[in-house]
Amino acid sequence: MSVKHPIVAVTGSSGAGTTTVMKSFTHIFRREKINAQIVEGDAFHRYDRIGMREAMKQSERDGIVNFSHFGPEANLLEELEALFASYGASGGGQFRHYVHDEGEAAHYRQDAGTFTQWEDVAPGTDMMFYEGLHGAAVTGKVDIARHADLLVGVVPIINLEWIQKLHRDQTMRGYSHEAVVDTILRRMPDYVNYICPQFSRTHVNFQRVPTVDTSNPFTAREIPRPDESFVVIRFTKPKGIDFPYLLTMLHDSFMSRPNVIVVPGGKMGLAMQLIFTPMILQLRDRRARA
Repeated sequence: MSVKHPIVAVTGSSGAGTTTVMKSFTHIFRREKINAQIVEGDAFHRYDRIGMREAMKQSERDGIVNFSHFGPEANLLEELEALFASYGASGGGQFRHYVHDEGEAAHYRQDAGTFTQWEDVAPGTDMMFYEGLHGAAVTGKVDIARHADLLVGVVPIINLEWIQKLHRDQTMRGYSHEAVVDTILRRMPDYVNYICPQFSRTHVNFQRVPTVDTSNPFTAREIPRPDESFVVIRFTKPKGIDFPYLLTMLHDSFMSRPNVIVVPGGKMGLAMQLIFTPMILQLRDRRARA
């Protein structure tokens, strides 16, 4: 943790909705004129797209059937912790980009599925914002969570997460239904061992819960809409959270526990703005005073 160089980390599995959270934070940064260094977790995968396919084939030949992006072997977690530690200490460090699609490939002038060269964090940023799989990861070798000043978890219930992944990978990436199911099964041990524990370390969790039947996610024809769900928001330390104000501003919301507020799914973006704007401003003000 750092007063002069704060770090905000959003963690969640692929397809969980972390990108939506990133957009909400981007709006806050723009509105409050905060110069934030954005870091994408995909950039700290160990292998590019082709390299990952080869690594998976090799792991199968070695009898390892659960090799996945969720686990430490497929990621540069030590380098990610080094970035967090360096930024917290001096506001510096190195990162890179992962080229996701053809649009980004045209921008970076290199093939999709590859990494850009490592580069230095821009000098003079107000804070760093990370979005990815391992913002609160702790293993026998790294403790990334200890470096973050604000940790946010994004966790749909598991059936909804699977529905979102099935639709995204089949519609946007052209994968077969069987291939996506195989991926879900293959990475389940790493999900249990390395993704789930992070949500016990986050300061705020957002869990989307559909109000429609998702009993069999593998036959669902569409992703439940935001207005067909609730969002359960859990605060690790509720002291200082103005719950009466949130209940007033978020119509039809209610408290289910002393540290939990439940809001309609369509108001998730508004809830993020109301909750995180004062938190971000507090980090900025602490930095200014320091």
